[in-house]
Amino acid sequence: MFEKISQLLLVKTVGCYVNIMSFIAPEKSFALAYKLFSEPRKGRLKKVLLPKTLLDADFKTHIYEDHEFQTYTWTPDKTQQSENKGNDEIILLIHGWESNASRWKKLLKHLKKTKKTIIAIDGPAHGLTSGKEFNVPQYAKYINLIVQEYNPSIAIGHSIGGNALAYYQAHYKHNINKMVLLGAPSDFEIILKNYVRLLSLNSRVHQSLIAFTKKKFNITVSEFSAAKFLENSTINGIVAHDQDDKVVLFEEGKKISNAWKTSQFIETKGLGHSLHDAYLYQTIVDFIEK
Repeated sequence: MFEKISQLLLVKTVGCYVNIMSFIAPEKSFALAYKLFSEPRKGRLKKVLLPKTLLDADFKTHIYEDHEFQTYTWTPDKTQQSENKGNDEIILLIHGWESNASRWKKLLKHLKKTKKTIIAIDGPAHGLTSGKEFNVPQYAKYINLIVQEYNPSIAIGHSIGGNALAYYQAHYKHNINKMVLLGAPSDFEIILKNYVRLLSLNSRVHQSLIAFTKKKFNITVSEFSAAKFLENSTINGIVAHDQDDKVVLFEEGKKISNAWKTSQFIETKGLGHSLHDAYLYQTIVDFIEK
């Protein structure tokens, strides 16, 4: 309890500092607000301490502009090299905020039964991927590079990774025909409002973040929505969301599913945001193999 109170006080103190600076040195204040919003505090990995799940994969470092990003490939036959791309169909895994490719440990046990090649990405500023800033458009660029190289037909995203997949399929050419979103948020506007509320930021800072989003990504906050990205999609999909999700509102999952006409909605209870569940994972496998 004491630790939670201390963390809350620290967060509010930082927010107070940003608010004060918005009047004294506004540019510095706005830059700090965005840095705090976009820089993960967890989810990094070290090559010398990789989780056992990832040691079982063939891993490769890809270069994009001035960044390196990491992928991990599991083929149905370990004698095959990842360059051979394994089975005819490939499954792409996209993790969420402050996580990395090892979060798929429990799902991997089920996916390997399909005998398909599986590729997982470490997102920007996560795992072994370089950088300090995480954002969905950058994540989508990494997804696109892997899709162009390996041509996966199935994609699974958790949390903001699901949002990145929705953004990707709306902005890039691809051959993905099945997609699964697990505990994914829909509207960036809500994510931003939650951040502003958490730090108790004033309207000056809030409006600066809205303007910065428009300038940096050429999209308004209201348009930055997984539901809108998927409303014209013909990809077959699953949207799974738990009633007890404390990170992303249950209504966000419903909003995505309602907009995405070729998806089915799976409602769970008691799984929280992680959605780790053998029955759910078997349902996903059945959907993949259908």
